[in-house]
Amino acid sequence: MSAKTYWIHNGVMATTAAPAKQPTGATIRTMMQLAPAVPMRVIEWAVSFDGSAAATPGIMELIDTGTVAAVITNAYAVADIQPYGDPNAPANTSGTGGVPFGLGTSLSGYASAAGTEGTPTATRMGGLGLIAPTNQYEKQLPLAREFEVPAGHILRIRATFAATVNMLCYILAEV
Repeated sequence: MSAKTYWIHNGVMATTAAPAKQPTGATIRTMMQLAPAVPMRVIEWAVSFDGSAAATPGIMELIDTGTVAAVITNAYAVADIQPYGDPNAPANTSGTGGVPFGLGTSLSGYASAAGTEGTPTATRMGGLGLIAPTNQYEKQLPLAREFEVPAGHILRIRATFAATVNMLCYILAEV
């Protein structure tokens, strides 16, 4: 069986409306997190903002926080984790024991308001940058150089801004 890819962004599956932008807040905030039930590889990740005036850039992180999750406001539903390369790839299964991603506000989900960040004691950085609130950042990882996350760990996109700005972000993952 070959690896399958999945698209996940910080919101619900887009249907008749455009994806909703989510507010970053004025302190560190996990904008989305994934709890893989199987090992995963990040193929690509991106962040973009709707700021209309120049302001201090925010810190963007793609980070593996080990087994420490944030408690965020919205759990993903099965339909929010979408097969990408193979439209016939298996759908994510439901609940906290979901495969390839466990679903729940302490597992895979996204923030639409402040949550609880948790206290990671060991982390691994998969990406880092200062991104202006009028800009965007997209990183495609080279073949055989993808950021790998073990099953049972938590992968997060975190944003730290001085003032709230609205954000869209996504991860393209292979499992």
